[in-house]
Amino acid sequence: MQAVAFTLIPVVAVLIGSLFAVSRRPSDAFVSAMQHLAAGVVFAAAAAEILPQVMHEGSPIATFTGGALGIVVMLSLKALEGRASGPIAMLGAVAVDILIDGLVLGLAFVAGGKAGVLLTIALTLEVLFLGLTVTTELGETIKSKARIIGITMGIALLLPIGAAIATPVATFPPVVIAGFLSFGLMALLYLVTEELLVEAHEKPDTPLISAMFFIGFLGLLLIEEFLG
Repeated sequence: MQAVAFTLIPVVAVLIGSLFAVSRRPSDAFVSAMQHLAAGVVFAAAAAEILPQVMHEGSPIATFTGGALGIVVMLSLKALEGRASGPIAMLGAVAVDILIDGLVLGLAFVAGGKAGVLLTIALTLEVLFLGLTVTTELGETIKSKARIIGITMGIALLLPIGAAIATPVATFPPVVIAGFLSFGLMALLYLVTEELLVEAHEKPDTPLISAMFFIGFLGLLLIEEFLG
């Protein structure tokens, strides 16, 4: 229950980002910068929080199985996006990302409160920028601000759901948990490489905007160093 309560902090961050984006349409340069920043934070979270657990607890079979399923799911969403209107693949990737983030947060609190608090800070930064990005992307195809906020918050609520799922998952053998995390790792990498950065590069780009990716990456690593 502690993990579920802590997920309310990043959920509120998503709401703040969504309200800001619908009340004041960000410029293309600002959106691109936020997408680069979010990509850097997500990539750092994947590298620092999920990958070490997969490598430490997993086995080649579990890593391959979970990772392969993650690739199939994300590429299936990509194919579905090509047949439907709206950013379905991006929403699917973000939804899986948020659900796995909640699961990882829940598992972190099972391991220890300090790890959970650290990951809560990282997730809050991550989902704040994702909330801005998702809201802005939805605004290109959906005119109703209430609907945009509703969809964004619906995705955000997958965080506490993921944290709640962590309680029974934590009782599984470590190799099974590693399979779950390997699946999530593929979803995170897809979100960074095939959605956030692809969308960002379709907008005006400058060296400063590109640098936001590395600022996000280094920023999260520094937070982990200071609190670790």
